[in-house]
Amino acid sequence: MTTLTHNRTSLVLGGFSPTFLGLEIKRLVRNRRTVVFTLVMPPVFFVIFGTQSDFTSNYAFAQGNVTAFVAISMAVYGAMLAATSGGAMVSVERAQGWSRQLRLTPLRPVAYIVTKMIVAMTMGLASVLVVFAVAAGFGADMPIWVWVSSGIIAWLGSSVFAAFGLFMGYLLPSENVMQILGPVLAVLAFAGGLFVPLADSGWFADIAKFTPLYGLATVARAPFTEPSFGTLVVAVINLVVWAGLFIAGAAVLFRRDTKRV
Repeated sequence: MTTLTHNRTSLVLGGFSPTFLGLEIKRLVRNRRTVVFTLVMPPVFFVIFGTQSDFTSNYAFAQGNVTAFVAISMAVYGAMLAATSGGAMVSVERAQGWSRQLRLTPLRPVAYIVTKMIVAMTMGLASVLVVFAVAAGFGADMPIWVWVSSGIIAWLGSSVFAAFGLFMGYLLPSENVMQILGPVLAVLAFAGGLFVPLADSGWFADIAKFTPLYGLATVARAPFTEPSFGTLVVAVINLVVWAGLFIAGAAVLFRRDTKRV
């Protein structure tokens, strides 16, 4: 009876399975290269950008100091990097023919995308926690509620880039996807004002509002910087629109990639 109830629930949820989710998380954790890359690089970048001068930790800024501002930015970067890398691992499954085998099961495209996004965000959460732990040790100063709220937003918002990783994983060959994603993510980070704060006005600031990372960076830093209501609305719209585009694109490519079984 329990098995029958579980199967019915799985069908209602489009084939979503907690068992499948658990196996995917274990598989990701066993990938040492991905774990090291996503948990080491963001803290290293924080140390490079956030601790090179006494000015960063001693100068008060917004709800704390400049080091805290950099910490939030690098937490966003870490969550984005981890989520994208986790989503892009689907390219390996494509090469092995595993994604087509999944089409023989009740698993629907949206349920598959959601499962992959949750797996990618698991690593994203770990990256945020590591960056914040390092930042606290290097003098980042902000209220507890800002630590918590900015961390949660950075983590949940990384779901946009988990979908982006899936989209790129289906769009590109497995042997090229990570080589292409690395530079692309770096460009998006600069364009979205993650590494260098954007000016209040100007052509570059206007263009940045249409890039995928602008919304997540602005919303994650909102508890710390307290932007204007108009700026926050634009950022939220940016985040929602890009999330919808990436999820829809990943679902379409999943159907196209697996239509021949």
